[in-house]
Amino acid sequence: GEEHYNCISALHKSMRGSDENASLYWLARMLEGGEDPLYVARRLVRFASEDIGLADPLALTQAVAAYQGCHFIGMPECEVILAQCVVYFARAPKSIEVYRAYGNVKECLRRHTGPLPPVPMHLRNAPTRLMKNLGYGKGYKYNPRYKEPVEQDYLPEELKGTDFFKEQRT
Repeated sequence: GEEHYNCISALHKSMRGSDENASLYWLARMLEGGEDPLYVARRLVRFASEDIGLADPLALTQAVAAYQGCHFIGMPECEVILAQCVVYFARAPKSIEVYRAYGNVKECLRRHTGPLPPVPMHLRNAPTRLMKNLGYGKGYKYNPRYKEPVEQDYLPEELKGTDFFKEQRT
């Protein structure tokens, strides 16, 4: 019932707060109470991107490995795999930069009225002769061919200058 959600919330918030002791307690309380270890592992995958993000890009690898380990060996052996992951996450630096930026993009899409802006011609793939003749891909600069950074727009004209990492959702 409700306690299931209360415990996962407590685990999530304990890891977010960098409290490794509380994180282990809530993990053990869930597992010893019969919680599905794969449910916990799935929540850890989400936490890796939502709360740790780019502050430690290896967190997602840790979470996926923990999920796979739990899937392979099950309980009770996988409890230590989850414990390792939970402590890693509690100790990891935290960043919600990507989480917020993606939320800003979603909000931009929700607020938009009318048809969405078209993909700029230079960013379109041109697998056919007709598409090439229509200008698809024309002027695209293939970055790996340049030693210096390439000056090129990637957003639609209507969004030029938008920085989803700085914009605030309202």
